[in-house]
Amino acid sequence: MSNDHTADLVVVRSKHFGRWIAIIVIAVLAVMVLRSVFTNPRFGWETVGLFFRDTAIFNGIGVTLFLTVVSMLIGIVLGIIVAVMRVSHNPIISGAASLYQLFFRGTPVLVQLLFWFNLAALYPSISFGIPGVELNANDIITPMTAAILGLGLNESAYMSEIVRAGILSVDKGQSDAASGLGMNRIQTMRRIILPQAMRVIIPPTGNEVIGMLKATSLVSVIAVPELLYSSQIIYSKNLQIIPLLIVASLWYIIITSILGIGQSFLERRFARGSGHPTQKTIGEHLRRAFRMHATEVNGTKL
Repeated sequence: MSNDHTADLVVVRSKHFGRWIAIIVIAVLAVMVLRSVFTNPRFGWETVGLFFRDTAIFNGIGVTLFLTVVSMLIGIVLGIIVAVMRVSHNPIISGAASLYQLFFRGTPVLVQLLFWFNLAALYPSISFGIPGVELNANDIITPMTAAILGLGLNESAYMSEIVRAGILSVDKGQSDAASGLGMNRIQTMRRIILPQAMRVIIPPTGNEVIGMLKATSLVSVIAVPELLYSSQIIYSKNLQIIPLLIVASLWYIIITSILGIGQSFLERRFARGSGHPTQKTIGEHLRRAFRMHATEVNGTKL
C-alpha cells in the first residue's frame, strides 16, 4: 500500500467491550466484598489497628525475616552443590544427590520440622564422631535450630532442581569451548555455566523466597516465636482470634508484596538483552487494562 493511500485511512480505535464488562463485574464484586468486610463488626478492626504495631508482632516479624534469610541461604548454597552433583558423570555422586532430593522433596516440611525438633528421642547425645565428645542433643537442637534445619534442608532439595534446570539451559557448546581453553569442570561451572544460568534460576528463586516467608509460619508448631506464633500468643490471652489472624495476614501480604517488587527488579536486570518478556507489576496490568489501543496501519501502532 502506498503512502498516499495510507494517509487517507481513518484510524478507528479498538473496542474492548468484553474488557469493560469484566472490569465492571470485578468492581461490583470487589465493592460487595469490601462492604461486607468493613461493616461486619466481628472482624474487629479496632483490635486489628490496636495490635498491628504491637511490639510482640514486630518481634515476630523479625524472627520471620531471619528464618527466611538464613533458610534461603542454606537452601541456595546446598541447592547449588546438590545440582552440580546431580549433573555429575559419576553415577555414585549423581545417585546420592537423587536420594537426597527424594527424601527432602518426598516428605512434608512440617514432618521434617517435627523430626528435627524431636531428634533427641533418637540421639540423646551427639558426638559428631569425635571420641570423648558427648553433647546433649536438647541443648544443640533448640526450636530455632530445628526450624532452620527443617526449612533450609527442605528448600535445598527444591533449589537444586531449579539450579539444575538453569545449568541444563546453557548450551553444551559453552562447556566444550571452556574445556578447549583449558578450564577444569569447577572453573567452567563457576565462570561460564552458572552466570549464564542465572536468567533461568532467578525467577523461580524469587518465588521460593516468597514461599519460604510463608512457610516459616509452620514453625509455630514447635514454638518458635515468629509472626504467626506471636499472634497466637496474643489471642490466647485476649481471645481475639480473628483480628490477630488478620494482623498476621496483613503483615504477610505487605512483606510478600515488597519481595515481589524486588523479584520483578531482579528479573528485569537479568533479562536485559535476552528479548524475553519480564513479569509485569500490578500497576502495569492496570494501565494496560484501561488503555484503549488504536488499530495498526502497515504494522505501525497509531
